[in-house]
Amino acid sequence: KNIEPTIVVSPLEGKVLDLKDVDDEVFSSGSVGKGIAVLPSKGEVRAPFNGKVLTVFPSKHAIGLVSDNGAEFLIHIGIDTVKLDGKYFTAMVKDGDVVKKGELLVQFDKEAAEAEGYDMTIAVLVTNTQEFLDVIPAKTGEIKEQETLFTIV
Repeated sequence: KNIEPTIVVSPLEGKVLDLKDVDDEVFSSGSVGKGIAVLPSKGEVRAPFNGKVLTVFPSKHAIGLVSDNGAEFLIHIGIDTVKLDGKYFTAMVKDGDVVKKGELLVQFDKEAAEAEGYDMTIAVLVTNTQEFLDVIPAKTGEIKEQETLFTIV
């Protein structure tokens, strides 16, 4: 077991929100895992650490990753965006790809999705939270890509 704290950088630029404020019970309840939400300022999601792509959802609105030290993540772009069935989303990676921190994972047309009424809040979740002591958010307010988003201990 890796007991070193893991720093996770923000996979996107935007405004940090508390997970409990996300307008989706699945995420706000914490049932998927602990983490944080970010209201994106642009349509790009980048790798928050060095690791591997576990799964890119067929609709490309969500991506599962595992960090080199075993933390498993779900980055979920928008609320109910599965209904778009991939429209406005372009995945730059595929299942099994090895990714480096900062590498572009998914591009999406934020404005077009919002124009159709979608909330584009992005949830960044540690899905195997129970294997760690805690997930500690680093900051609130505006965040830039590659700034520390949270620490896993």
